[in-house]
Formats: sequence, structure tokens, C-alpha cells
Amino acid sequence: TREYCVVIDISIKPLLLVKNAVIVLFLKVFYLTVFPETRRLFVGTVAGNICEFSLSEDYNKMTPALTYSDHQGTRMTVVLFVLEVEWLLSTGQDKSLTWHCSESGQLLGTYNTTACVSGLQFDVETRHAFVGDQSGQVTILKLEQDRCSLVTTFKGHTGNITALCWDPIHRMLFSGSSDQSIIMWDIGGRTGTAIELQGHKDKVQGLCYASATHHLISCSSDGRMVIWDMNVTREETPEWLDSDSCQKCEKPFFWNFKQMWDRRRIGLRQHHCRKCGEAVCAKCSSNSSPIPLMGFEFPVRVCNTCHESIPEKDRVSTSTFHNSEHNIVYMHYESTIGILLTSGTDKVIKVWMIPRFS
Repeated sequence: TREYCVVIDISIKPLLLVKNAVIVLFLKVFYLTVFPETRRLFVGTVAGNICEFSLSEDYNKMTPALTYSDHQGTRMTVVLFVLEVEWLLSTGQDKSLTWHCSESGQLLGTYNTTACVSGLQFDVETRHAFVGDQSGQVTILKLEQDRCSLVTTFKGHTGNITALCWDPIHRMLFSGSSDQSIIMWDIGGRTGTAIELQGHKDKVQGLCYASATHHLISCSSDGRMVIWDMNVTREETPEWLDSDSCQKCEKPFFWNFKQMWDRRRIGLRQHHCRKCGEAVCAKCSSNSSPIPLMGFEFPVRVCNTCHESIPEKDRVSTSTFHNSEHNIVYMHYESTIGILLTSGTDKVIKVWMIPRFS
């Protein structure tokens, strides 16, 4: 089995469909990142090494520069180059995060994680690393020149983290998961706000944020691309309340044996209203509705009271949906030229023109 590294200059044509394009052959490649300002290419391999290459101006020649021995014997999962501090961050299946000086190639530090890392972002101003792993949690680390310290941990997903996106301007972190959800963590607001976005029917594979227009672009394995308008004021989803009986009609749930016996009633199954969070029975929550301002783009269960209280204008979607027509595994948005790149399991790379949002 041969694996290829493909370098494409997307500035040549506004719209491209590239299939089976090959420029240079490598060992088995598991992660690749390129920095166009310096034409430096970093390739993570199955052997746990990172190979740095220097690209020629026409992108037709690659010259080996350095080799970083980060995660010997385990394949790379994420490689991230930070030009402002000349650091090269990487993670592997050995459950470790390492950072090197990209000028000298020297190893600066290592941090061991509790699960395999599947997402990594870095804030240059504060030197915080955002680490998402397969347990579904996001860990924030403060990196120093030769050490790091744990800041906090976010837990909101039921599946593993599949994508991370950091917006340094508005200081917001977006996390995508195999549980098909996206969570926006308001880091800069210091309020602990976490907004959930439900618009995919398969695991989220990529996230990009357009800071200039306040739009989030997400993609999933089923080929769906969603553009979320983050200019609208969104609400946090409420916590689900616990109760032994319906909080509307007060009929007992099936585990409430005492009340079932006293009232001579058969116990009911418990449900929850997605808008108010109350525990309700099926009869008191027989309606469903989309709630876009709470991130629910698809109809979800709501209690009868909340269903009547939602005005029609609040049921209108604030996002746009697009079919990429391939199983997306990676995406990148270049805001300066309005181009979105997607690649899929069909071995096709698609370049989309997104000049502006409406």
C-alpha cells in the first residue's frame, strides 16, 4: 500500500476538483501541515517521527530540513506548527503531547494525557494549548519553555473529540465530537458559558471559524456541511431535572413504586423537555420543534407548554446546510481568499469558493 503527500496551490483557480493527484511519495503519512508564509511542510509518519521539508517557490521541489523523533513506535495524531514562537507541537497514540523548538530541533517538554489525543489548538498570546482526546474531554494546558501546567478540563461530549477550532480574536473554542454535536466554549467571557450546536447526523469531522463575519463552518462524515451564524444571540441548553413524577401532570414514573401503589396507577416512562429541562411524561411532551437559538436545528422533544410559547420566528433556522457529496475527513478554510478545502474518503479534494456569507 502506497501513501502520498499532495501539495496543491489553490490560488491558481477559484474552483478545483483534484483526484488522484501525486507530487511526491513518502512513507506512510498520518498527519500533514504546511505553513505557506515560510513554505515549511511538516509530515507526521506511522513511525512516530515528524519530517520537516522546505518547499520551493513553485511547490515543485521539496528539500529535507529536520527530523523530529517525537513518538517512537506510535503513529502521529496531530502536528501543529506555531510560527510566532517557533514551536512544533505534536501528539501521538502514545498519549503524550510534546513541543520542540523548530529552530534548533530541541525537545522542550512533554505532557502525558489520560487518553489518545485527537485534537489540538494553541493560543499564541497566552501560550495555552487546547487538547481534545478520545475520552471526550478538552484539557487546557499552560505551556512554558521547558514545562507546562494544567489549567482546567472541559467535559461536555459523550463521544470522543474529533475536531477543535480556536478563535483568538473572540477567544472562543469550538469542539466537535463523534456524538454528532458541537460545543462552543466561551473562554474569553470567563462565565463558563457552553453553547451546544446540533446540526449533524454523523460524527463531526472538521471545524473552521471565520472571525471577520462570525460564522462557524462544520462538516461531518455523511458529507453535510453547515454554516452557523454566530452573530445571533444563542442560549445554553438547560440541565435535565430529576423527578420521580411528571413535573406537569404529577403522574408517577415507573420506578416510583410508592406513588404508583398509593394512586393505583401504572408508572410512566420519563422524558425531558429540551427547552426547559423538566422531567415530563410522553403525554405532556407529545410535540417536537426545532429550537435554532438553542442549537437544535432538527425537531426535538419539548413539553406542551414550551411548544406553545415558542414563536414561529424562533423556529426558523439560523444556519445553512450544504451537501459536499463526499465523505469528508478533513477541511480547511482560508479566510483571506474565501476558499474552503475539503478532502474525503473517495480520494477527492474539493476546493469551494465562499467569498461572503449571507
